[in-house]
Amino acid sequence: MADELIEQLNATGVDYEIVPCDPALADTAQFCEAYGYSPGQSANTIVVVGKSDPPTFAACVVLATTRLDVNKVVRKRLGAKKASFASGEDTVALTGMQIGGVTPFGLPADLPIWVDARVMECDQIILGGGSRDRKVLAVPDVLVAIGAVVVADLAREMPSTEVST
Repeated sequence: MADELIEQLNATGVDYEIVPCDPALADTAQFCEAYGYSPGQSANTIVVVGKSDPPTFAACVVLATTRLDVNKVVRKRLGAKKASFASGEDTVALTGMQIGGVTPFGLPADLPIWVDARVMECDQIILGGGSRDRKVLAVPDVLVAIGAVVVADLAREMPSTEVST
């Protein structure tokens, strides 16, 4: 996965940095605290599923200071009556990545990637790196360079005391 990650990042033409991390500290709150990143620049990639037959999936990129709007925006975009976060097992099966390391880079070509517009307002973002032992630091334009679609209000602001993992 590391070679594929580097290959896709290089293809974007956008500057990036691979940031190594302790796999035990890969979850957002622990990572930010241990490595000095702000939750406001930490962009989580979350796989969601529309409860339809067959089920439909998408990857959503949202800031850790926000909460993905699964019940309204995601559900409507998926064209499903119900939607939820994909299980850890489904996430691994679909992406080959564990929770805490999911990245928007190298996902299956038929999996849409939606990015909350707030992510694009950041100077830099820190994203999962495809494994719990690394992250990717880049400008948000790297997401558009891989074909992600920017969606207004894909997520909602959370109280400042909460940080999503």
